[in-house]
Amino acid sequence: MTTPEPLTPDAPGVLHRPLLTQQWLDLCFVHWAVEPDAVAGLLPAGTVPDTFDGVTYVGLVAFRMHRVGWLGLPGVPYLGSFPETNVRLYSVDGQGRRGVVFRSLDASRLLPAAMGRLAFRLPYVWSRMRVEATGGTIAYTSTRRAPGPRGAYSRITVRPGERVGDPTELEHFLTARWGLHHTLLGRTSYLRNDHPRWPLHRAELLGCEENLIEAAGLPAPREAPVSVLYSPGVPVRLGGPSRPNGTPAP
Repeated sequence: MTTPEPLTPDAPGVLHRPLLTQQWLDLCFVHWAVEPDAVAGLLPAGTVPDTFDGVTYVGLVAFRMHRVGWLGLPGVPYLGSFPETNVRLYSVDGQGRRGVVFRSLDASRLLPAAMGRLAFRLPYVWSRMRVEATGGTIAYTSTRRAPGPRGAYSRITVRPGERVGDPTELEHFLTARWGLHHTLLGRTSYLRNDHPRWPLHRAELLGCEENLIEAAGLPAPREAPVSVLYSPGVPVRLGGPSRPNGTPAP
């Protein structure tokens, strides 16, 4: 396996012809440390767990997707705007490209969830969701509709603090991920993304009840998370898939 590419808070390149544009808003990142062997079998072929100081991480990330647009067209205001919560792992491929692997993506709009499953073979599911900001706190709730396990849920409440002036290397490792590894048409592919540097705030976790991680085939967390972060968000551009050797995928 090639040495992983350096951790960079800024995207390593610019996508001149993005496939998708969108905004990710009001993000909450909650992370737990896990042993690499516990998740290695859940990653696409040709990738291994990306590690930091010998461990890897499982992330529960809740946010608002806003105005998804295709091929440079303006973002869609209704169908393209919805809450989302994902369970993700961290990966690196044979070219050293660091990425994320989604184990589940709960979304509150049926059509985008169905398109994500059919067009990109991503594990989108349709859920009843809400993001509410009240008195300096933000609450993210999700209850799964279909496909199952029906009723899988998450309830997260955080209080964002002051902005982080100089994020730690671990905070960059968990948030500055410039691609996605997943299996498409039986092959592992890589989808790049770019966006401005994250504006990050450390956050107080006021409540976290969930079984999405266990529903995604991972051990349920038994300890407190090692990192809780909040970001007001960034505009994002995503490219089309390529295979681990860099050639375009269909």
